[in-house]
Amino acid sequence: MKHVNVALFAVHEGCPNMCTFCNQRSISGSIKKLTVRDVHEAAKTALSGKTDARGGEIAFFGGSFTMIERGYMLSLLEAAKQHIDSGVFSGIRISTRPDGINGEICGILKEYGVTSVELGAQSMDERVLLLNRRGHTAQDVVNASQLLKKYGFSLGLQMMTGLYGSTDEDSIETAEKIIALSPETVRIYPTVVIEGTELDRLMKSGEYTPQSVEEAARLGSVLIPMFENAGIKVIRFGLHSGGGVEGNYTGGAYHPALREMAESLIFLNRALEKAQGRQGRADVFVNPACISKMTGQKRCNIEKLAQAGIICTVKGDPSLEKNEINLQFT
Repeated sequence: MKHVNVALFAVHEGCPNMCTFCNQRSISGSIKKLTVRDVHEAAKTALSGKTDARGGEIAFFGGSFTMIERGYMLSLLEAAKQHIDSGVFSGIRISTRPDGINGEICGILKEYGVTSVELGAQSMDERVLLLNRRGHTAQDVVNASQLLKKYGFSLGLQMMTGLYGSTDEDSIETAEKIIALSPETVRIYPTVVIEGTELDRLMKSGEYTPQSVEEAARLGSVLIPMFENAGIKVIRFGLHSGGGVEGNYTGGAYHPALREMAESLIFLNRALEKAQGRQGRADVFVNPACISKMTGQKRCNIEKLAQAGIICTVKGDPSLEKNEINLQFT
């Protein structure tokens, strides 16, 4: 059974400051203020004609949900809760800042049926947080994460790579610190420079060089396995296509198939590890669902393996797990 999730954007509502990378109006593709009616209509539309699709979540993204005006926040939660109480949806997911979580807020979220909370950590490096005007500390992330888990919420953490002043090394350290907090899910967002942001100004002045798509994919090929090996699900890598990003970004790591590029690199690296320096003809077996990842875009992995002296054929093996690979020289 496929559950239908409803994603609603509270555009730049409640956020106490403007980070260097932020232009929520471009990211969401909308400047219209979310209303109670929008919540009900979105839930109705999502399930229209899909009687087998119950059990999904209603999610409030954008801005800092727990920091918006209290009456407005409660009205949105109340509207969503009606669909939870009726059994149509299983819970509510919200996204907020680490400094927007405290005991009182946790109690309110519990009361209104919130089951999952995602925190925009972005980095666990104090210098990077300060340079990008985040307005919170790494310790705020730790405190909020521990409090949310204490209250029984499913915890999600979001991180960014390629921020102003950031390096691959501090991104890997951020991943390690996030893993130590044991979230259920993680979203990784390589930085995309949006027109009109402080990052856009810094880039155009030459003070900031954004991460390229290729650099982001390479770092993603390191970060994604780190989380997956720790039992943490990576539910997104890269900004989703649509929502106004394509017409508003001026640089950085935006590509609609960015995750596939990173995962193709993961498979390439695993094949090279399996080869252990041997050369010759080989069959590479993967789960049938992963053949395209192993092959790579425009057969780039096949070409790179050939350059390493491995002439290979990719074949499907349903007995293999989705991340598993078996290489046999012929």
